[in-house]
Amino acid sequence: MDGLSNASLGRLGQPGPLYDRAGLRAGILHFGVGNFFRAHQAAYLDRLMNMGLAQDFAIIGAGVMPGDEAMRQALAAQDHLYTLVEQSAERSQARVLGPVVDFIAPGDAARLIATMADPAIRIVSLTITEGGYFIDATTGHFDPAHPAIAADGQTPEAPATVFGLIVAGLKARRAAGHPPFTVMCCDNIPHNGAVTREAVVGTARLSDPDLAAWIEAGVAFPNAMVDRITPATSDRERRLVREEFGIPDQVPVFCEDFTQWVLEDSFPAGRPPLEQAGVEFVADVTPWELMKIRILNGGHAVIAYPAGLMDIHFVHEAMENPLVRGFLEKVEADEIIPAVPPVPGTDLAAYFARVAERCANSKIGDTVRRLCLDGSNRQPKFIIPTIADRLARGLPVTGLALESALWCRYCAGVSDSGAVIEPNDPNWDRLTRVAQAARQDPAAWLAMSEIYGETGRDPVFAGAFADWLARLWREGTPATLAAYLGR
Repeated sequence: MDGLSNASLGRLGQPGPLYDRAGLRAGILHFGVGNFFRAHQAAYLDRLMNMGLAQDFAIIGAGVMPGDEAMRQALAAQDHLYTLVEQSAERSQARVLGPVVDFIAPGDAARLIATMADPAIRIVSLTITEGGYFIDATTGHFDPAHPAIAADGQTPEAPATVFGLIVAGLKARRAAGHPPFTVMCCDNIPHNGAVTREAVVGTARLSDPDLAAWIEAGVAFPNAMVDRITPATSDRERRLVREEFGIPDQVPVFCEDFTQWVLEDSFPAGRPPLEQAGVEFVADVTPWELMKIRILNGGHAVIAYPAGLMDIHFVHEAMENPLVRGFLEKVEADEIIPAVPPVPGTDLAAYFARVAERCANSKIGDTVRRLCLDGSNRQPKFIIPTIADRLARGLPVTGLALESALWCRYCAGVSDSGAVIEPNDPNWDRLTRVAQAARQDPAAWLAMSEIYGETGRDPVFAGAFADWLARLWREGTPATLAAYLGR
């Protein structure tokens, strides 16, 4: 079977680009060409292009990490085409997308900078994961002393980080007399535009304070809320896309049929008419952001760790377990949803019901292990702020303390059955060491100030955490969940 390519498109028998890809012109450079970007931002652009719009906003991918090279090679072999499979509980629908037209190799800083200096590039966007922003969890702000950032400050002409590269690109634009591009973060972090601004300005300040001031005054960093469940691609997905749709794609993307993008409209250099593809433009994205991060992402964490300890593989299987689902529903109703401010035009209970429905979608094949990934970066963003808010208001945190205890118990490295939990966090070795010590001394876990900050020292939270952790070790996850649920 021929591989996926421009030449093979007409023989596939599946929907593909309705536009002439040869006529596309690049207008966006994107860092982080992973599955979420390809199911979300690129899918919106493909939809616009199929309407005859945004032909000058094609996407050039950019790799920074060595691991990006495999994706670059795979996409290049397919003329940068890939298959998106959208799945509801009732049906699956595949289409081939073509808005990505090039992909710059990791390490090619000169080409990246030259591309960003081109005035045709009006947006530089990012999906580099929650942990990619060099945030000091103790302060909650960008850490310019991080060794990678400090190195870019010492040698700004040869940057290695995303932020050093963006600074170099903006410096080249200013030198050429071109207006700056907009920097659009699509990562799942609170106030993502503001966080990105702080990282770019902070990196620039290390080597060129005047440039930093120019960036701070003139570069737009719109905040955004992005949402689409997009699991990792494995041999399972490659086989399904070949057998069910007849597409020989090495890097297909499977995702749910739900998608949402709420975005602040701050694009001085111009933007695609994304509102015509379903993007909601608002003056302040904060209410939507908090809703999604606390209810959906916080909810994912509530599902993840008990399911991981009970050796449940898929998220939909976790939702079929009455203890896991009951835990999610009770923690959301009692503690998470009440800590979410009102969102214009949105019923929060209905929003959560839709979240639960999405998590139960058996077609997605999302794994519990993916939800458990990178807790050291995700917990401070998705769970601990809700705990802190409730403690400040004198409200109970019983269920959220149990979620934290479940995370700690998971990081000890063995499930309830004794099965080994493979490393699942950039800081796994340390987390495992501390989690095992916490079996005898729960305070050791909460003493990780870069994760818990002042919240870990609150006696109400610490007491509830210690009680739940002891019970998890003594009685196991099912019995502990049943006790919490009063069953």
